[in-house]
Amino acid sequence: MKTVSFFPSRTVAIYMGRMFLVRTFAVLAALVLVLQALDLLSESGDILAYPGNGDAQIWQYVALRVPQIVSRFLPFSVLLGTILTLITMNQNSEIVALKGSGLSAHQVLAPLLVASFGVAIISFAFNDRVVARSTATLNQWQKVNYGKLPIDRGDRANVWVRDGDDLIEVAQIRGRGDATRLGGITLYDRTGGNLVAILRADHGKRAPGGGWMIEPATRFDVARGSVTNLGSVVIARDVRPDQFTLASVDADGLSFGALKAAIGDLSDAGRPTKALEGSLWHKLSGPLSSVLMPLLGAVAAFGIARSGKLFVRAVIGMGLGFAFFVADNFALAMGNLGAYPPFLAAWAPFLLFFLIGEAVLIRSEE
Repeated sequence: MKTVSFFPSRTVAIYMGRMFLVRTFAVLAALVLVLQALDLLSESGDILAYPGNGDAQIWQYVALRVPQIVSRFLPFSVLLGTILTLITMNQNSEIVALKGSGLSAHQVLAPLLVASFGVAIISFAFNDRVVARSTATLNQWQKVNYGKLPIDRGDRANVWVRDGDDLIEVAQIRGRGDATRLGGITLYDRTGGNLVAILRADHGKRAPGGGWMIEPATRFDVARGSVTNLGSVVIARDVRPDQFTLASVDADGLSFGALKAAIGDLSDAGRPTKALEGSLWHKLSGPLSSVLMPLLGAVAAFGIARSGKLFVRAVIGMGLGFAFFVADNFALAMGNLGAYPPFLAAWAPFLLFFLIGEAVLIRSEE
């Protein structure tokens, strides 16, 4: 008995997959080159404005910025790669030959769907291992106006915590829980809203009996105008580690596992996590949007090329792709505001445009 395969022949599948991947990554390379050049024109002045910065810092910025551009525009490159591949095959009557051999629209698109799923897996791994780290480092670098680059890419920077009337500023924080380490501590000692003294220290860690031991500490007395060396001193006995480590959680600068752990810590501390949960789900739905692009761009594959409507079909495919990106950003923004549940904010646009793509594909096949 003859078996029916969902895919076309092995030769055709490899041919279509290779054509699709070459066009996708060629478009991505062109977009990254142009967008990085434009971005560098706007940022190079600020980078070189810091004393001592030069060509090395310019290239350092490019190395940190390129992964962000790649991550953002990879799904769009998949869309353009799909449209270019299908337009080329349509003009060469290859789609007509495949349809004439008895293949359905879904079977024609199967090699592109498999290839785009592989792109989605690569995108997730790239975002998790490269983009999150480069984003965290770039954010810290920009906070110091492109000054000395922080070493630890997992650090939190410029965190403020209130302890009664006192204010505590920490330049850099590493670790979690009792293993939290503080760097560049400044404590503004206030009484009744008036500044009494300023304590500064280079390092700090969790004290055994509670609070935070900072050293070497100095105390500037505002009234007297004198500075006193304190050595090691314990401050902020009522401040928990999570108040430092979770004061500023940047979802874009954390990997999937790190963000999930941060959400758990925030939840245990009784703090809101809805916006971060939406970002966590989007770390999955974002890369997976590449699988949607062959469906949305499939409108360019079907229809007679000689009818003169091939360009219109390509524009329709691009329009569907742009509409998805707009809807995706809108839903994520609504999730951050708390208007949408986190799961809905991340997955609703994907599911909606999956149904739209299927409807267009079925309509084209009919």
